[in-house]
Amino acid sequence: MGSSLRLRAGFTLVEVLVALFVVSVGLAGAAALQTLAVRASRDAAHLADGSRLARSLAERMRANPRALALPDADNPYVRLDYDAAGGAPTASALCYADAVCDADELARFDLYEVSAAVAAGLPGGRIRVCRDAGPPAWSCDAEDGAPLVVKVGWRAPGDTATGAPKVMLPLAGAGP
Repeated sequence: MGSSLRLRAGFTLVEVLVALFVVSVGLAGAAALQTLAVRASRDAAHLADGSRLARSLAERMRANPRALALPDADNPYVRLDYDAAGGAPTASALCYADAVCDADELARFDLYEVSAAVAAGLPGGRIRVCRDAGPPAWSCDAEDGAPLVVKVGWRAPGDTATGAPKVMLPLAGAGP
């Protein structure tokens, strides 16, 4: 009778070690899942910010039809290629409220504000406007009839280059 009580009195060391191993594997999996969720949340926030900035610039461009109607060589919007890795954007004249600004000054102000928002909101952000009908890339084909496209991208942690644009927004009705 004494030996049967001793066999049922507790857990063996092997059982305890197996239970600890199972719990530690579960905790490691939960930690990895949490890390993945945080990364996905950050990526989604950057994508939302990039889309918002592209839409904002597109609306600013549409609100300045005189500058938008200029030939590409003279259009200040089409010359935009800002990379935050190159430093802060160049300041421009302020075109707020009752300030008197011509179409070119307003375009430069728009570009400054959007570039500053890219620098502040996207890690290693880049924004470019050009004519392009090709696949997502920072280069532009500049063909006649190609739509104006706003391209936005950023560097993921550990990246040394921006890579391909993550947001590409063609402007409807912005003919050459």
